[in-house]
Amino acid sequence: MNLLRPRLSSFLSRMAEEMTKSADLGSSTTSAAAQSRSLWPSVLRWIPTSTDHILSAEKRLLSIVRTPYVQEQVNIGSGPPGSRIRWFRSSSNEPRFINTVTFDSKADSPTLVMVHGYGASQGFFFRNFDALASRFRVIAIDQLGWGGSSRPDFTCKSTEGSFLPSVDSIVDETCIDMYYHVTKTEAWFIDSFEEWRKAKNLTDFILLGHSFGGYVAAKYALKHPEHIKHLILVGPAGFSSESDGKSEWLTQFRATWKGALLNHLWESNFTPQKLIRGLGPWGPNLVQRYTTARFSSHSTGTVLAEDESKLLTDYVYHTLAAKASGELCLKYIFSFGAFARMPLLHSASEWKVPTTFIYGYQDWMNYQGAQEARKHMKVPCEILRVPQAGHFVFIDNPNGFHSAVFYACRRFVSPKPESEPFPEGLNFA
Repeated sequence: MNLLRPRLSSFLSRMAEEMTKSADLGSSTTSAAAQSRSLWPSVLRWIPTSTDHILSAEKRLLSIVRTPYVQEQVNIGSGPPGSRIRWFRSSSNEPRFINTVTFDSKADSPTLVMVHGYGASQGFFFRNFDALASRFRVIAIDQLGWGGSSRPDFTCKSTEGSFLPSVDSIVDETCIDMYYHVTKTEAWFIDSFEEWRKAKNLTDFILLGHSFGGYVAAKYALKHPEHIKHLILVGPAGFSSESDGKSEWLTQFRATWKGALLNHLWESNFTPQKLIRGLGPWGPNLVQRYTTARFSSHSTGTVLAEDESKLLTDYVYHTLAAKASGELCLKYIFSFGAFARMPLLHSASEWKVPTTFIYGYQDWMNYQGAQEARKHMKVPCEILRVPQAGHFVFIDNPNGFHSAVFYACRRFVSPKPESEPFPEGLNFA
């Protein structure tokens, strides 16, 4: 979501129309042209990437990690059981796959499943795998439609098979339409994750989600609490809505030409990935400028080493430039400004899983949403803040992040959890 910041607005205004056309053309012809394009060398392609490129870039990035791991494509089938619509609105029977990496661990280590955020993939946790694998059986995935996982066509138009469990808060057709779109879009991620869990035969695990992945993890925990023994939400999206009374700045910003443009692009589903695809062979340069600015020259906390920066940039480019799929969920679940259309705060009283929130001090996701949710939760809940860290707390301050995770899971990894000291430098919120 960081790529959507207003500092790109002047560039977007010049490029939007041209990029939308070229990106849409590229997306619509992906399936038909995939075989012929694969015959061309990468340097001759307009968008020099492929699934093989993604997995190769992932392997290079994870070469930094010392802990041995196994990479696999987990088959989640072609559709959810009992559905009249094939998975992901596809007309084919072809199975879908979730890209998964599992790290070596000590016997009887608790299982920690890690879910990335919007515009990211599991490789973003490359600075964390070694430390976490010392105490957990770490499994990280690429969500459906991102990274090295399958990228089926994404649409959110049909409401077939949907139902309303309650209509108390749904007052008109616009609200009903919004409800259908949000729930069907959420199902894309929740149901695909559940099919992955079944394929891996997992239960009684710790689930960690970052940003949009935190939103998905929370929604999954609400639907399937029986499989999760602890929930860790890292800078989670979706706890506040535009109507919470704290978005005056957004109203004012929308009144400007930049705000109006960005709001239009958001509602038109013009994603940062479309911009990168539209730039073709110049896309890697834009990604390099972003990763250098965010994680090096203007970083919060620990700066990436030169080799880390190069490998991450290469990896990020290939994951962003590949076929549009899961990225197209954004406008259906969030309104402009990353406000949830169906905020998690409204479900806080239904929480059944003990939860820990982790935020960087400079995280643009507001931890006050978690504080408000905690008031309504009926399960244990802690909110930890990590210094010298922004939204990517696990990259910015990996040591602080690891301390926060270990403390959050002290009853699973410590012989005397009740006497475990609070990590130095961290703060409760």
